[in-house]
Amino acid sequence: MAHFGTAGHMSGRPLDKFEDDVVISGIGQSAVGRRLGRSPLSLTIDSITAAVNDAGLSFDDVDGLASYPGGGTSLGPGFAGPSLADVYDAIGLEPTFLMGNFEGPAQLGPIVNGCLAISGRLARHVIVYRTVTEGSARIAARGTHAEAPEWITAFGGGPAPIGYALLAQRHFHDYGTSRQELAQIALTARAHARLNPSAVLRDPLTLQDYLDARMIADPLCLFDCDVHCDGSTAIVLSRVEYAADAPQRVVHFEAMGLAPPPRSQYAQHVDLQPGRRAAEGMWLRSDLRPDDVDVAGLYDGFSILAMFWLEALGFCEIGESGAFVEGGSRISLGGQLPINTNGGQLSGGRLHGLGFVHEMCLQLRGQAGNRQVPDARVAAIGLGALPYVGCMLLRAADR
Repeated sequence: MAHFGTAGHMSGRPLDKFEDDVVISGIGQSAVGRRLGRSPLSLTIDSITAAVNDAGLSFDDVDGLASYPGGGTSLGPGFAGPSLADVYDAIGLEPTFLMGNFEGPAQLGPIVNGCLAISGRLARHVIVYRTVTEGSARIAARGTHAEAPEWITAFGGGPAPIGYALLAQRHFHDYGTSRQELAQIALTARAHARLNPSAVLRDPLTLQDYLDARMIADPLCLFDCDVHCDGSTAIVLSRVEYAADAPQRVVHFEAMGLAPPPRSQYAQHVDLQPGRRAAEGMWLRSDLRPDDVDVAGLYDGFSILAMFWLEALGFCEIGESGAFVEGGSRISLGGQLPINTNGGQLSGGRLHGLGFVHEMCLQLRGQAGNRQVPDARVAAIGLGALPYVGCMLLRAADR
């Protein structure tokens, strides 16, 4: 395993961590589907209501609201979800803390902001939500300018599959990674999705199906790309003292890592682990090691990203993720490190970050049903790609 320095300390001094001041007291999710045809606000109200009820709170108890990416930010139809103002107005919140952000540690950003607000006593209970309606909106936008922003192509921007395909090709070249190995990310996601009634793709998927699939950007085929959907996920962050009163087992924050990669663009990238610096910072804030992790949610906007996260987080050495996932048994339920147990974004649906947090909370609460990892106590989450990344360790509450 990779070496991460002195555990739980910096400069020889124990860390006074903001993570210790906060717990996840509630989780909620709306209906999830390829094309639900519902408004982003209605889906958001559903997920927030479910999360607040799960936490045993009322809206009157909540004094903070945070989201990714925040109103006015869009990378395509259906990406942004409703604004913070629309949400707190619709449900009657009177927040003392409000934060939406795009630039930062990916979809971990609003969680970090909410935790800091609670640790700094700006709020006691903060709702964090992430809503997408890309499934419905992208169909409606076909044939319009929103579908293809050609104006950025001349300046180095272009469809994301092309950039990540270049990084995948480099991984193949440098380390001998094969498509049969890469396929295991998609095949494992589909196998896990078949156990998740909310997953949007649940038909069987074989290795031959994968190898025969339409190529999107060599070596990434159709099944290497996440699937757009509609849905909303919410969590409630609470001051740690509330754990004694929460009706559900709370989930604790062990450590977070936020540092971006050294360079921000595909063509400038100096290594193949965008989350490496974030992971190094995370492990420095904990006495836990990669071998302590029972289950992981690894960002799989494209399958190669999950392999990058395996290496960055130290679950295998740099360049060895192909061998680590070969055959799929190590990353499947019952294996050494089950990943993306809800089907991830490749089969569960592109809920864009917070879906992984929801699933890892279910695992640590022992509520994941027939996809439950036995006695899961520690979960790792790696979110984002280039240049915005973040990762964290979550712990189950003591019984």
